[in-house]
Amino acid sequence: MITLYTHIMSPCAQKVRIVLAEKDLPWTAHPIDLPNKENLQSWYLALNPLGVVPTLVHNDQPVIESSVICEYLEDAFPQPALRSADPAQIARMRVWLKHIDNKLHPSCGALQWPLVMRPGLMAKSDEEQQRLIDQIPEAPRRERQRRLLAQGLEAPDVAGAVKVYHDTIVQMEKTLQQQPWLSGQEFGISDCATAPYFQTLIQFDWLSMLEGFPEVSAWLDRITERPSFQKAVSEDFDPGLLADLNTRGRDAWPVIAKHLKANI
Repeated sequence: MITLYTHIMSPCAQKVRIVLAEKDLPWTAHPIDLPNKENLQSWYLALNPLGVVPTLVHNDQPVIESSVICEYLEDAFPQPALRSADPAQIARMRVWLKHIDNKLHPSCGALQWPLVMRPGLMAKSDEEQQRLIDQIPEAPRRERQRRLLAQGLEAPDVAGAVKVYHDTIVQMEKTLQQQPWLSGQEFGISDCATAPYFQTLIQFDWLSMLEGFPEVSAWLDRITERPSFQKAVSEDFDPGLLADLNTRGRDAWPVIAKHLKANI
């Protein structure tokens, strides 16, 4: 009844998988080969014209945009509830989701793409690299990947991405001093949507970004202990993959730390 077109390291796909796990919904995974741009093949673009993951198909109807998918699942399967019934709380949730979609997600991409996606593209010819990137439907995403391919972590996008992460953590600390979850008194969609962007810090061994933010650190501990996070995210990172990503992250840390220092 539910198929999710997904990739294990996509934060957007991870947040949908967390919601599916929290609601204990059965679903079928259809992995998409992002490094080789399977997401830009015509059959996938027919499902998702933006050429991104995830895409959820429920009763033969595709649903795109991860935040929209999360709320779709809440509407279609309202129990257990992951969204408050209070209109003001719903508005706050949607402002938070907008921050993730507009700022945190592109920032995560700027940090993760050079370490995960760039090496595969660098192994291809210049012509093949540009052919694949030229297929990206959205101009801002296309040009950002072109910069990240050419410059790696030295691309200007990286400094801005570190600032967005730092500013987000600062705001989270203030929020979590007042309540146990980003969603309020109960775990909810805001937490599901944010958690994957901290998997990025875990996998690259960048948790020192949380030094001085005890409430965010405690929140992350609670998140990673939840069965939904373990099932939807942690289980996909076998020891070999995690060790490889840790090594890549440690090699990149001097650049990240330089930009982080500039924002403190």
